[in-house]
Amino acid sequence: MIKISDATRRYVLGVLVVVYTFNFIDRQILSILIEPIKKDLGLSDTQIGLLTGFAFAAFYATLGMPIARFADRNNRRNLIALALTVWSAMTALSGAAMNFWHLLIARIGVGVGEAGCSPASHSIISDYYSAHSRSTALGIYSLGIPFGILFGFYMGGTINELFGWRAAFFVVGIPGLVLALLVRFTVKEPPRGMAEGRTAAAEQPGIGETLRYLLAKRSFRHLAFGAALTAFVGYGFVNWTPSFLIRSHGMTTAEAGKWLGLLVGIAGGAGISLGGWLADRFGRRDTRWYLWIVGVALLVGLPFSIAAFLAPSTSLTLLFLVVPVVLGNFYQATTFSQTQGLVGLRMRAVAAGVLLFIINIIGLGLGPTFVGFVADLLLPRFGTESLRYTLLLCSVVNIWAAVHYFIAGKYLSADLETEANTP
Repeated sequence: MIKISDATRRYVLGVLVVVYTFNFIDRQILSILIEPIKKDLGLSDTQIGLLTGFAFAAFYATLGMPIARFADRNNRRNLIALALTVWSAMTALSGAAMNFWHLLIARIGVGVGEAGCSPASHSIISDYYSAHSRSTALGIYSLGIPFGILFGFYMGGTINELFGWRAAFFVVGIPGLVLALLVRFTVKEPPRGMAEGRTAAAEQPGIGETLRYLLAKRSFRHLAFGAALTAFVGYGFVNWTPSFLIRSHGMTTAEAGKWLGLLVGIAGGAGISLGGWLADRFGRRDTRWYLWIVGVALLVGLPFSIAAFLAPSTSLTLLFLVVPVVLGNFYQATTFSQTQGLVGLRMRAVAAGVLLFIINIIGLGLGPTFVGFVADLLLPRFGTESLRYTLLLCSVVNIWAAVHYFIAGKYLSADLETEANTP
């Protein structure tokens, strides 16, 4: 069995966290810039919903699976470096957009590049960390989400106030090109199956075979749909709450970026880490709790979401949002960890790609698009308050998501046992 030092393991995980942070900075910076972009380019909420949601997600999710299959067969580190180069360059080019179509093409380019990041990263991490510590490791990796949103919101809002929205895209996009070189020349590609002392099969299953394999498992069907619904709420929140705070509470882009960045960065990061740790802790005793912990978290957080969007003051809104932001991120680490355990070694990147496809088509693709569309529908009745009631309606979807996590937990143990010795 190949021995890898703890320092190497931690370094690789740390670099991948930074990569994932840039992934979300470049993905989410558009959210804090919605209001100035709308004004400058004359866009509607529906068009913005397409830019932040479906236009990005359609390419990000669809290309994720063939790129993941490439990752299961080839060098994953090189793929991540190339993907980082593409999405960083396209983010910078977003600052040159002169109309909706220019921005649409740039966002599609960001989605194409980012499709190469997470499946390959999940596969690498799963070869460095064993099943009993994988949720924690993937939870640490997933900290790139709140960190990215924190920096994206804070930097985007502040740079917009000082230099305009176009400069914000340039400033966050260009450093990713340097990071790509660091990944390429310092990250070590691990042997497949290293963490478990297993050897990968010589032949790699196709995308269709992996998809059928996963869908045959009842636990995966329910955890994937539960994750997609949770992401539907989460992406709707992340993409539109800045505009809600600006329209309903009179914040500037810099103020909204600062407070939401701190909220999502600190509370969201705590939720991802805590969710992964609790899943590993309780899941060792009873496998069902790897997923039941998510269902409980979603139900506990819902009343606080409703209170936040009905609160009359900005301070109460931000205070109430702390709880659902923490609990709404419990699903991240354990969902991806259990998916990695449900498949063979040469299926891992594609399995992550399949899960991301489901999550992103429903969550990232439909969540922000739904909020933008419904907000436009409610505009004649509620005016600038239309986002308040749309986001409240969106948050109730977490009840549906929780049901699927409880069902998935019921079947997880039996499905994991069938994979214990699969190459």
